[in-house]
Amino acid sequence: MSNRALLLINRHARQGQERYQQAMNCLTQLGFKIITESTENPTELPALIRRYHKEIDLVIVGGGDGTLNATVEAIVDTQLPLGILPLGTANDLARTLGIPNSIPQACQIIASGKLRRIDLGWVNGKYFFNVASLGLSVKITQGLTKEIKRRWGIFAYAAIALQVIWKSRPFHAEIKVNGESFLVKTVQIAVGNGRYYGGGMAVVHDAAIDDERLDLYSLEIDHWWQIIPLLPSMRQGRHIDWASVRAIQGQEITVYTRKPHSINTDGEITTHTPAVFRVISKAIAVLVPEL
Repeated sequence: MSNRALLLINRHARQGQERYQQAMNCLTQLGFKIITESTENPTELPALIRRYHKEIDLVIVGGGDGTLNATVEAIVDTQLPLGILPLGTANDLARTLGIPNSIPQACQIIASGKLRRIDLGWVNGKYFFNVASLGLSVKITQGLTKEIKRRWGIFAYAAIALQVIWKSRPFHAEIKVNGESFLVKTVQIAVGNGRYYGGGMAVVHDAAIDDERLDLYSLEIDHWWQIIPLLPSMRQGRHIDWASVRAIQGQEITVYTRKPHSINTDGEITTHTPAVFRVISKAIAVLVPEL
């Protein structure tokens, strides 16, 4: 791997500021020539990548899933390889790719130069790495303020989820995929490109980020307490074995609702129904651990 790198650090991520210098030291010792940028506004990250793309060989992003998602459009456009330093709360993309939270180990993975082309999800013009969803997850995202994530870390997801589940109410939707149509009454529809989301839950037990498919599940319960027995299975992606969970696979999926429902992509609310979901196969190259 050539060694001219643009390092983009979200210093406002939970561990961003305190581990910034550690990352710089590690990368410099490994022989990288670093251009570093930081911004409080993630929407500025694509412009930074495009500004430097002729001067660099790869982009290294330090932050959580939201920060990574903010860069994805520019990564697709420039086709620069992506290195990941997991500095966020959940780090679900790093978990899917087997990248550890240890900064020295993550830097070593970037230096090793093993590239893996991965798929991206796409919904209504917005790319996502992990999962796009509507229902419970949107309300959880709305409750996960920066202060709560900074204070409670990964445990913030569980605390907010319990509050949201208790207040959950089903909604009606139509799902179209592979020439079939399904009318559902559900509290959550999740469409996964990668395997993990929401702080380590699995969309499906065998999902992979380069399997060229989307994995949808619909959580079709009538009362909030019915989700409680499902929670352990959701950690392993085995909830799809339950009668109250509908599981569907496809390369393009459309979801309609009676009124617009917000959609969460990689932890950020970005669009709404009606929604068309697609998988973009082998869209970008990411530096990952050797097998």
